[in-house]
Amino acid sequence: MQRRLAYGRISGPPTRLLRDVHPSVLMMMRALPRDTLRINAALSALRRHSLIGPPVDGTVTVHQLVQAVTLDQLSMRAQRRWREVAAVLVEAVLPDDPGQKVRWPRYARLLPHIRTVLGPTSPGMDKTAQYLGASGDYRTARSLFEEIADALAAALGPEEPATLTARHELALWTGEAGDSAAARDQYLELLPVYERVLGPEHPHTLTTRHNLAQWTGRAGDPVAARDQYAALLPVRQWVSGPEHPDTLTTQANLAQWTGQAGDAAAARDQYAALLPVRERVQGAEHPSTLINRHELARWTGELGDALAARDQYAALLLVRERVSGPHHPDTLTVRHELARWTGELGDAAAARDLYAALVPVRERVQGAEHPDTLTARANLAYWTGKAGDAAGARDLCATLLPIRARVLGAGHRATVTTREQLAYWTAQARP
Repeated sequence: MQRRLAYGRISGPPTRLLRDVHPSVLMMMRALPRDTLRINAALSALRRHSLIGPPVDGTVTVHQLVQAVTLDQLSMRAQRRWREVAAVLVEAVLPDDPGQKVRWPRYARLLPHIRTVLGPTSPGMDKTAQYLGASGDYRTARSLFEEIADALAAALGPEEPATLTARHELALWTGEAGDSAAARDQYLELLPVYERVLGPEHPHTLTTRHNLAQWTGRAGDPVAARDQYAALLPVRQWVSGPEHPDTLTTQANLAQWTGQAGDAAAARDQYAALLPVRERVQGAEHPSTLINRHELARWTGELGDALAARDQYAALLLVRERVSGPHHPDTLTVRHELARWTGELGDAAAARDLYAALVPVRERVQGAEHPDTLTARANLAYWTGKAGDAAGARDLCATLLPIRARVLGAGHRATVTTREQLAYWTAQARP
């Protein structure tokens, strides 16, 4: 199971160009009605002529045909100027902190307008891409940051800070969208550029080293990831301080890949020691604290205490649903682990049912061929068989195998495991 982990983010130079507002655009904006009475009168007039739909929750809709006819009556210059007016207005109402869940409803409501009027180098497009990634739409975040990075490289140059920041974000969401190897390679290309442009101990360089280690591990080399984090940690402590959030994140990921490299007891102990520091420094419901709780539960289970792992995941799920939302990938990962440890405790039927409910949500949120979706399908097959339905498990594995072979490769460990499971359940299903 690939798990959501903590990554370093790069702040600093905004990934966009400052846009000069043309004086005529400012004049057009000043001519727009501002007081409630004039706005209501304008809306009423448009409504009487069926040019807009009825207001719903403070918004109105305009039929696409009406939009097309209206635009067609304007000169190209007027169209461009009004589009700039709309862009300024949209930018003005986009909230800061797009990673905060409380901001997401406004972004969701404005998303069609953002995509229509904002360019790839605008501040709002950068914030929108961050919102999409934070809210769990990794694929669209990746696509938007690819547009942003290409536009900034063309306008500013490939090694300008804003371009590098956009490339950093593109690598992050490329990995989250399911391509760990591509994310690793993108960070590998970025690292020497950061070292040359900013220096080897600049915080952005260290963040890039951090994420290179992360995606090295997720691409299948946990020992290299562990060693990279072990080399990075003392530098982080010296540059940022022992309790800086970036240092704590490096410690957490060192623990993660220590466990993945084979030392589950050390991973559990490292997470157990780190958790109270996380809670004190960042808060009990900070995303990084919740990831720490997730991994502590995981390695507790790996060491043989399935009951404690299940109970920790059950408690964590309630917090995750409240903090991140019921369909966020982080929440789905907790549901995945709760199902697993429910099965490990001996209730195969309950584990099967939990996975059966999880798979369609994974498919809708992350895509039918995302590695996490395929893992959920593999576990559904496993616990279906453990619950006594060998034929059902066989059929699920038979459907899954060609997809895993195509997406991950015929020799990938997960593909090989599915092939072995197919053979096993086929034998078990024989009368």
